[in-house]
Amino acid sequence: MTQLFQTLWQLVQVLFDLAIELLALGLHWSLLLFWVAWWLLAVNWKRGWSNLAHGAWMPLVLIVVMAAYVWSQIVPSDCGCLGFTTVPNFYWQLGATSLLTAVALICGWLQDVLGWTPPELNLNPPAEAHGHDHGHGHGHH
Repeated sequence: MTQLFQTLWQLVQVLFDLAIELLALGLHWSLLLFWVAWWLLAVNWKRGWSNLAHGAWMPLVLIVVMAAYVWSQIVPSDCGCLGFTTVPNFYWQLGATSLLTAVALICGWLQDVLGWTPPELNLNPPAEAHGHDHGHGHGHH
């Protein structure tokens, strides 16, 4: 019976260690996880694909290139991350911003494949009908 309790205690310890490691991993990758969640769960890609097809791809490309340029000017550095070569300033930032854009587009493709669209949120107040009493007591008697 003692062996069973020891095994259960070891199981609890291992599950606790697993939870801590998963939490640390989630915190480490939290910005990327938020990025994927946003583009997968919050963006209506049915409308997005239509907008991109009608010319919104051009401003998107401009935003990606300008973001890479600004990043390369704020933090100028070369990247030795590939191991076999050094990627010069601006080009590795362009690759990173392009990769983030590709992840967003893949999320849109995945949303389309799964057939899931987030619900429409109407943030505009309903239009008031004219000619009715608005209840602000003008005393029109």
